[in-house]
Formats: sequence, C-alpha cells, structure tokens
Amino acid sequence: MSRKTTPSMTMEEMTAQAKAGLATGVGKSVKHESAEKQVSGEALYIDDRGEFPNQLHVYALMSPHAHATITKLDVSPCYNMPGVRTVITANDVPGELDIGPILPGDPMLADGKVVYVGQPVIAVAADSLDNARKGAEAAIIEYQELPAALDVEEALAQELFVTDSHTQKRGDSASAIAQSAHVLEGSLHVGGQEHFYLETQVSSVVPTEDGGVIVYCSTQNPTEVQKLVSSVLGVPMHKVLIDMRRMGGGFGGKETQAAAPACIAAVIAIQTGQPVKFRLPRREDMMMTGKRHPFFNQYKVGFDDNGVIQGIEIVVSGNAGHSPDLSRSIVDRAMFHSDNAYYLNNATVTGHCVKTNTASNTAYRGFGGPQGMMTIEHVMDTIAGHLNKDPLEVRKANYYGNAGEGRDETHYFQKVEDNFIHEMTADLEMSCDYQARRNAISKFNATSQILKKGISITPVKFGISFTATFLNQAGALVTVYTDGSISLNHGGTEMGQGLNTKVAQIVAETFNVDVDTIQVTATNTEKVPNTSPTAASSGTDLNGKAAQNAALIIKERMVDFASSHFDVSPNDVIFSNGIVSIGEKETLTFADFCELCWFNQISLAASGFYRTPKIFYDHATARGRPFYYFAYGVSCSEVIVDTLTGEYKVLRVDILHDVGASLNPAIDIGQVEGGFIQGMGWLTTEELVWNDKGQLMTSGPASYKIPAVADTPEIFNTRLVENRANPEDTVFHSKAVGEPPFMLAISVWSALRDAIVSVADEGEIPHLPAPATPEQVYNAIKQVRKGKSSVPFAL
Repeated sequence: MSRKTTPSMTMEEMTAQAKAGLATGVGKSVKHESAEKQVSGEALYIDDRGEFPNQLHVYALMSPHAHATITKLDVSPCYNMPGVRTVITANDVPGELDIGPILPGDPMLADGKVVYVGQPVIAVAADSLDNARKGAEAAIIEYQELPAALDVEEALAQELFVTDSHTQKRGDSASAIAQSAHVLEGSLHVGGQEHFYLETQVSSVVPTEDGGVIVYCSTQNPTEVQKLVSSVLGVPMHKVLIDMRRMGGGFGGKETQAAAPACIAAVIAIQTGQPVKFRLPRREDMMMTGKRHPFFNQYKVGFDDNGVIQGIEIVVSGNAGHSPDLSRSIVDRAMFHSDNAYYLNNATVTGHCVKTNTASNTAYRGFGGPQGMMTIEHVMDTIAGHLNKDPLEVRKANYYGNAGEGRDETHYFQKVEDNFIHEMTADLEMSCDYQARRNAISKFNATSQILKKGISITPVKFGISFTATFLNQAGALVTVYTDGSISLNHGGTEMGQGLNTKVAQIVAETFNVDVDTIQVTATNTEKVPNTSPTAASSGTDLNGKAAQNAALIIKERMVDFASSHFDVSPNDVIFSNGIVSIGEKETLTFADFCELCWFNQISLAASGFYRTPKIFYDHATARGRPFYYFAYGVSCSEVIVDTLTGEYKVLRVDILHDVGASLNPAIDIGQVEGGFIQGMGWLTTEELVWNDKGQLMTSGPASYKIPAVADTPEIFNTRLVENRANPEDTVFHSKAVGEPPFMLAISVWSALRDAIVSVADEGEIPHLPAPATPEQVYNAIKQVRKGKSSVPFAL
C-alpha cells in the first residue's frame, strides 16, 4: 500500500530528471530564502509579532554621568504616571545581577554606581512605550560624580586595564631593529564603529505556566541569552526557550549585547505574569550599547633598503570601555592579524585592553582583525614614503612565502599554508591595469593644482575560526517527512547574510533534491542546544557541516534499508535530482522513497554535530594554530581629493576575493561588496564623537554617517577566485566570506594617503588617522605642506 505524494512519473521521465542535474544545490546562485518576504514586508521580525492585550512595554532610564555614585533613588513618582505597571531596580533581580558574557563587570541595572553615560539605571514597564518613558523620567535619582577615564592614551599611561595584557614574540625584535638600515616609529588612532543595524536591540518575553519564559530575541547568540536569562531569574536553563527566526542586521552587535534587554524583559515578565517587550529606540540603542573597539596602536620598525622588514615591535591598545565583555578575544585577534599578509620574522606584538568610562565595546565584523591590520598597512605606506618607492612594491617584498620555502610562519608560530596572495596580487594588478593607471595618476597630479588622485592595492589574509577554541562547534536537526519535504534547524542565526540559504543548499546537495523542498525553521534552543554564536565568519563552516552530518546519517539509513530491501549493493543506491535509483530493481521519486522508508520503520530524523579539527592556542606560551585556514583577498581603490576642503570621492574599486569553492556565488559576491562598503564607512565617514563628559554626541543618523548609495564607487568590479577549492575539509571545500572582505576597504584609506603624498613637501610623510573624514584629510594635507601655501594658486 502506497500513498502517492507527487504526480506519477514514468521511468523515462524520472531518468531524464535525474540526468538533468540539481539546479539549486551547492555552487549555484540560489536567491536568499527570505528575499521575497523582505522586499514585500512580509518577513517577520521581533517587533512585527502580534501583541497580547495585556502586553507591557519597557523603557530604561539611562545614566547622565560617566562615573558617579547613586546617592538617592526614588521610583515612587513613576507610579503616578498613567499606564505604569511596575518599576525594577538592581534590587529586584531574583537571581544573579551580573550578565557579563565571560568575566563579570556588566550589571543588568546599575548597582549603587554608574560607570558610563547611557548605562541603564531603572526599567519601567507600562502599557505603551511613551508611558514607560514618561514613567522613567519621573524617577528621582541623585548622583555624586566621580573622576572618569575618558581618554585611551591617558588610561593606557595609568595602566587601567579590564583584563591582563598579552604578548606574542618571535625572534629578537629589539636586536633586529637596532641592526636595520632604517628605523621608523610612530602611532595610529583607529576609530570605533556603530553597528547601525536596521533593527535595534529588541526582545519579547512571554511567561510560561511552569515559571519559565519564552524569549523572542534578536540575537546572534541564543544560548548565551538563554544562559543569562536563566541566571537573572534564578531558574534552570531548561525553563528558558529562545526563539530567533531572523535579525534585521547584527554585525557582532547582537552577540553579547542582546542579553540586557532580554534579561530585563524576562525579570519584568516573571514579576508581573504578563508578556513584555523591550525595544530600544535608536538614540538609546546607540548610547546604551558598545561599538567596534577604537584602538591606539604604536610601532617601531626596522627595514632594509628594499623596504623588507627586519624587525618590528607593535603595541595594540583596544579601548574596551568599562568592562571586559569580549575585549580579551578581540585584542587577541588584533594581535593575530597585526601581520596581515606580511612575514614578520623578528616581531614582538603586545595587546592591552584599556578601561575607560564608556559603554563596553564589543564584537564587530572582523572582531579586532581590522584594527590590527591597520597598523601594518600604515607601516607599509610609511616605509614606501621613506624610501620613495611604490607602496605596492614594498608590500609584495614583505609578503609571506610559500610553504616549505621559508618566510611562512606567523609570529604566533602557525604555518601559513596554501598561500597564494602573490598570484592574486599579480592577477588583480594586471586586470585592473594598475601600472598604467598609476602613471596616468602621476601625470594628472602634476598638472592638476587642486584635485589630486591616489591609488592603492592592499591585501587581506584573515584567519577563520573562533580564537576561543571551544566555540568551534555546532549542531543541527534534520527531519525528513514522508512527502519528501525536509525540515532543517541549526544553531546558527540568520541576520541577512544568507546563512539559512547556504545551509539549505548543503542539505539539498546531500540528498540531491531541490532546495525548495527544505524549510529552515527558527533557531530554537530546544531543538539545537548549547549553540555557539553566529560570529567569526564561521556560521556556514560550522552549522553547514553539522547539517551535512545530520543529513548523511539519515541518508546512510535510507541507503542501508534500500540495499537490504532490494538486495543490491549500497553503491547501487543513487540519489539524483529528486530521484532515487536502486540498481536495476527500482526507480522512485525521493518522496515515494521516504514514504517507503517510513513504512519499513526507518528513522528519518537525526541530530548532527561538528567540531573544527586541528586548532589550538596556548595563551601562556603564545604559540599554536588558532585558525583552521586563511581566506585571502586583494583590492585596488582609486580616489580623488579636493585639497582645498579635504573632500573626496572613491572613483573605482577592483576586488579579487578568495571564497574557496563557492557555495553560492551570488550571496558571496553580495557579502564581499557589502563588507567592503561597510569597511569603507568605518575608515571614512563613520566618526564617533564623545564630549568631555563622556556623552556620545553622534547618537543618531543626523550626526553619524554610514555610507549611502551615492558613496558607492562609480566603477565597482568584484571577482571571486575560481578553481581554488579550500584544501581543508570544510563543507564542500568552501571558505568563509563574512568578515574577510571588510578589510579590503583599507585600500581606500591607503589611496587617500597616496593622494596626499602628491602635495607633500620633500620627505614629509602623511599621517592619517581613521576614520579619514574630510577634516582629517584636510589636516593631513596641511601638515605635509609646511613649506607651501595652503592655497595652491593665487586668488
């Protein structure tokens, strides 16, 4: 007896379909699984969920001081405001108050003192957000101000740190520098960056009948939110369910900092027995949450007449804000990437996590890697200026060598294997016509008095894996139904990057069925427990492998059954384009085969698991292999600068990027281009400004400028490296693509320096902090034109 779930097909039709090839598996440009819903507005985010009649809304009153003792806290006036249901303070938390992700230092609400402007002090729940805000503003709170650390250089001098410092050392840098023909030293300020996700931090919490909660949360890290909500409530983790279908952007800002709104809403939900939503308005989100770490980096470098580095000492100091958060790992990654694509034989790299009275800075795309790379790219340009060489010539002279030829080991003693940055650079140099354009730019600059052009090629070598080794694991749940449809759940989170689409393609490829037969369900801590955050570019590497593992377990059961049932070899059971061919005995649609397996009591559900092999890092000895592999990229940017105002425009960008064997070329190119533009914003327009009281002045889109459509380069050429599969056993030999392209934008910053060189006095080398706003570009021009008029022609 058989129930047909698909239109009947003849043997010839099924054979023809199988031979046609899978149209939506791995390597195909399948559209994003939520694209149509996002365009039409049907995609549901947390704030789109239907509200309950008795739902409460939360507003948190923020500290107006960077550092102060709370001398009076009276919330009774809050209850005089209409609609106010309850007010909570630090004393109302039933469990643990501290919600620091790794180390303590992040109280859910201020406990006796405040440590940054924007810290939540009380939380008010009312029948509307406006009423909650009015209720919070009615509270009477008095403070006694304390000295505040607001300047990272001053805090560094005072050795104010949130965690211990760390040093990586290879060779004898001091002696190598002393013996070098040329020595330079200097420093560089690298600014932070606001995440500016479209969807601000938001959680919606529903209390359950057993004293627990269901939390609908916009988070990259469901398990951590589950753990911290259970901690503040004082209940086991099994009483807390986190559900996360999609985020309206994350970029690292929802890895740890989604926890506070979720925890506050959960405490109020348990206290009142009512559903609670806590959504941060944009200004409050920008003031309350941390950013990309600003860095103050110092260096001393010795090099020969060809610009080859003989010895280097680098100190990277990340502005952690008031608490540890993830700063130790972020500064570690800045140290790991202080070499970028360059061999540093004699090197000492030191990292500090500096404590200041600002919001606790956190993860952001690249996770410290971009800030670390900036120093060595600054050094390359500075060496080139000192020797009057083309910066590209200096860069290529310092590249890592091929494995086994020497010059292939990092300053933390990991071998750089499968290095092809030389070939990629040569490819891009030729395809973008770099040499001819540099000559043309030199001629242009010689005749143009006001407008000057610059061009630069910069590389990227980015390590893939969590530097906290234990996080390199993932789980997935795959369920196959008797009609051939497949339900897929994994521990990763979808924030627009196409993770669900890629993982669905992986499962489709494994069963050789169309991706449309697969439904990816919301990330759910009851289906896949103990998940790692979706971060470190590892979402597809980890969750894709886990889903593949689950699918292969089911497929193996199906093959074993078919082999036994039809008395054929397992090798004769072939899955192809939705058809299952069983030797000469039978040919079935995948749906009919699933039903046959069920009738014969074969389990069609499985949990999969994956852990990344080979990686380790010994913090005590600063040695190891923290990365499974490296992803490479090269970009060329051309800019034009108005030397009277410092204003500029990016004219052309050419990118060649390595994604291994691409799982989805369209999504990968989108990630490369999007990452580049976001990186360009970090290095050009996105300036964070605090006043002398520690208050963020750029707390909205009117004062904080992310790149817009008009900032996109007029010519924007993007290519993926072809026919270069990842030699490591990643999922279908692909490579991660989330973070590495971000740092390709360093070529824009370097091109701006190149343009400034054309107006510099003899021997003057431009110093350009990041972000290189028009003001900073204009100041750099003034500094290198000391012997010239600031106006290059007579008015």
